[in-house]
Amino acid sequence: MKKIKQFVAFLFICTGLATGQVFAQVGITSVPFLQIEPDSRAAGMGNTGVAIADNASAVFWNPAGLAFQRGNQVSITHANWLPAFNADLFYDYLVGKYYIDGIGTVGGHITFLNLGEQLRTDETGLELGRFNSFELAAGLSYGFELSENWALGTGFRFIYSSLADGDVGGQRISPGSSIGIDLAGLYKSNSFDLLNRQTTFNAGINLSNIGPGVQYTDNAQKDPLPTILRLGWGMQMDLDSQGLNTLTFTNDFSKIMARNVRIQEGDDVTYEPMNVMRALVNSWDSLERHNGSEIVNLNLLQQFMVGFGLEYWYNQQFALRGGYYYEDPDNGNREFLTLGAGLRYNMFGIDFSYLYTLEEQHPLANTMRFSVLLNF
Repeated sequence: MKKIKQFVAFLFICTGLATGQVFAQVGITSVPFLQIEPDSRAAGMGNTGVAIADNASAVFWNPAGLAFQRGNQVSITHANWLPAFNADLFYDYLVGKYYIDGIGTVGGHITFLNLGEQLRTDETGLELGRFNSFELAAGLSYGFELSENWALGTGFRFIYSSLADGDVGGQRISPGSSIGIDLAGLYKSNSFDLLNRQTTFNAGINLSNIGPGVQYTDNAQKDPLPTILRLGWGMQMDLDSQGLNTLTFTNDFSKIMARNVRIQEGDDVTYEPMNVMRALVNSWDSLERHNGSEIVNLNLLQQFMVGFGLEYWYNQQFALRGGYYYEDPDNGNREFLTLGAGLRYNMFGIDFSYLYTLEEQHPLANTMRFSVLLNF
């Protein structure tokens, strides 16, 4: 009988999720790579973007934002993931948008997380070879205008997760797969005067990754997708009458909506994902989680993740960004500052972001993302 080197807990660390046995409705999900914020611009603004959504990465943040966009764009983001571990992990995100006259703007993306090379051993510890682990998602999105101020959007993605290879406990492990759907809305105000400066206000909402759970063995339970509710607001203000200098404030709130339900047959206890509609209703109550040796109960506020962002543009050519992101210590325990910058020249653009963790020796410390974009 073969066994596989265990690294699933390490995968959860990649996105700051808690792991361990859970005794009630649980928030632990499969394929947590879908939660990684893909573009350097939003990552430099405290992981905020649901109310801005004004570039191709609206596919991730809020597909309704595609409705107000014109023109075409392609962008790619690369990051060495968890650099503190030197674990040969990297993250790539390719996204594009295309405007079709009379139809609107369509977006598409490919997300790839390389989880490195893993060691396969038998029950005695004898090495039996190595295999590579990775996760992949690809999909399409579309936004349409209800009026000059309101838009709706939706998206569809196919998800493929290859974590392990071989047999564990007599069970054959196979790659897991699923599909996810997004539903989104966006409001954009007309320009108005605030403190003698031209200002616009946005508000957005996005419910992403709605779909069936992922299963890796025939008789194992399915783990739910990371169905996430994001909502937030943003305000952009001209700092001068010519509009050369602009300042944008953003604030996002996000929450994992997925839940598992406890099923007990005699002494056997398993957890199965709730169906989507039931999970959306039940995810507003408290959440009991086994955090190490301690059972913790998360109230509704503790389940929310919060981001704040700030962006300064000069003549839409040079940008400086900053932000702050917070999770409750019992609900991921990520807290960090972000910095970023951007350049635009003709049809080309470059964005950069840097993550500074407030906790020493955090797995996400010194994470950098680089994005290159092309407008045509």
